[in-house]
Amino acid sequence: MDTTTSGPFSQSATIQYHGIVDQSLTLAPQVQTYHRQQRHCYGESTPGEFPLAANPSIVLHVLTGCNLDPHDLAKLEASFQFVTCSFFRQPANFAPDTELSISELAALDMCQKRAIFKPMNKQEREFLKERCGGSWKLVLRFLLAGEKCCRREKSQAIAGPGHSIAVTSSGTVYSFGSNNSGQLGHGTLEEEYRPRQIRPASAIVYMFRSLAGIRIIQAAAGAGRTMLITDAGQVYAFGKESFGEAEYGGQGAKCVTTPQLIESLKGIFVVQAAIGNFFTAVLSREGNVYTFSWGSDARLGHQTESTDVEPRLMGGVLENVPVVQIAAGYCYLLALACQPSGMSVYSVGCGLGGKLGHGCRTDEKQPRLIEQFRTLNLQPAVVAAGAWHAAVVGKDGRVCTWGWGRYGCLGHGNEECETIPKVVESLNGIKAVHVATGDYTTFVVSEDGDVYSFGCGESSSLGHSTGTDGQADRHVNVLSPELVTSLKQANKKVVQISLTNSIYWNAHTFALTDSGGLYAFGAGDKGQLGTTLMAHQSERGSPELVDLDLT
Repeated sequence: MDTTTSGPFSQSATIQYHGIVDQSLTLAPQVQTYHRQQRHCYGESTPGEFPLAANPSIVLHVLTGCNLDPHDLAKLEASFQFVTCSFFRQPANFAPDTELSISELAALDMCQKRAIFKPMNKQEREFLKERCGGSWKLVLRFLLAGEKCCRREKSQAIAGPGHSIAVTSSGTVYSFGSNNSGQLGHGTLEEEYRPRQIRPASAIVYMFRSLAGIRIIQAAAGAGRTMLITDAGQVYAFGKESFGEAEYGGQGAKCVTTPQLIESLKGIFVVQAAIGNFFTAVLSREGNVYTFSWGSDARLGHQTESTDVEPRLMGGVLENVPVVQIAAGYCYLLALACQPSGMSVYSVGCGLGGKLGHGCRTDEKQPRLIEQFRTLNLQPAVVAAGAWHAAVVGKDGRVCTWGWGRYGCLGHGNEECETIPKVVESLNGIKAVHVATGDYTTFVVSEDGDVYSFGCGESSSLGHSTGTDGQADRHVNVLSPELVTSLKQANKKVVQISLTNSIYWNAHTFALTDSGGLYAFGAGDKGQLGTTLMAHQSERGSPELVDLDLT
């Protein structure tokens, strides 16, 4: 950590030490002569007392300033082999809670720096604390886990079905591509790909002017619909006025062409949204999951019609389990949960192809724990739900996939189905940090920013254009992970991949770099790439930089 630029030691920060008297210093005219004294490591009292106990505020500021992991804070209290353990476990007698230990106070202080925690009142914070397991360290782990897997308050790009959404780190939103249902939010139903032939690329991408002054931290794109989430937990939606209409089902839904606040979610502080083919799901800051539509036959644990606009709390085991991320497939939902015992994944919905991960192909009407991760001794960190298959990145960097294996989308070198999570062995030498899935397509991002893809090569969405003319092999299916050399040649570190997750639309892919650059490839017939294509060209095989700065 660079303590000169961030944390409590930054030049702009003012450090307030507890229990230290503010005294002015007076320089003595003569140099004092000090006598060397015999000292021992335990200070002036009995062995076992920590030397800094006289000024524990210094320790508190060091712990919060270094942004220690919650696991490291817990180790300070549990390290009985060290004489410091009692110091870190005993009450520190500091505000706001004099009964909290130094480690708990450090965790609370770091929680207060998180955007979704700041606006919570005391009662809401205590409720979250109990929900997470009764410790501020566990609350901090919950908050950090959500930030890591969802890129909260960071730039992001979403490759939706025929249209695209991009969010800058400052919360500005851009949209481009298909607009047949008003899903671009500009007040019209006009397709934005038409000007692409006569205007520069910068004219293809439009900013939402109706959201002036509102900061967006998350976005979700589905077939003909878009959802935006503000830093205040509010949700705006536009496009098809339906939370569950199938892509090519009934077309009677009303179209909303500008962002409209979802009234039924006003009482819920939302931090993430996920759009499936038959349903929509949202995640609250407390870790509760709510779903809209597709309640017939109680497929998602509730009995409602497809036109239902009221959020329904996901019951069953998830009712008392805090969730940090949700991922929606074509007809199923995954939930990444954060519990005192560790991270876990639950699934619910259609089980065809084994995509629920329970060793069978049956449906689940209530969320069910995927137990295979315990067998693999893997702590899930990120989940992804493709149309028919799913993937997880573990804390140790391993990647697991399961579900339909068509076109090699599971990365196991074949097209077989897997009904339980299976480690992608060919990625064992790579530490993965991010995974994205689409319609029989999978992308993995390594810790170094390299990108690997496998699965269906249709519409050039895998990025493997190896021929000298840029055309050869771009449509070939890939059964095992292959490095996307075209992105490697850009000499940029990729931090996020997004690809179309729809069985009805040709896929396109975005690669977001740590410097805010956005590269696009795949289908672009509706302008969804945000770049200019050549005449009679409907797709792009190699990544091209979009004229849009997402920093």
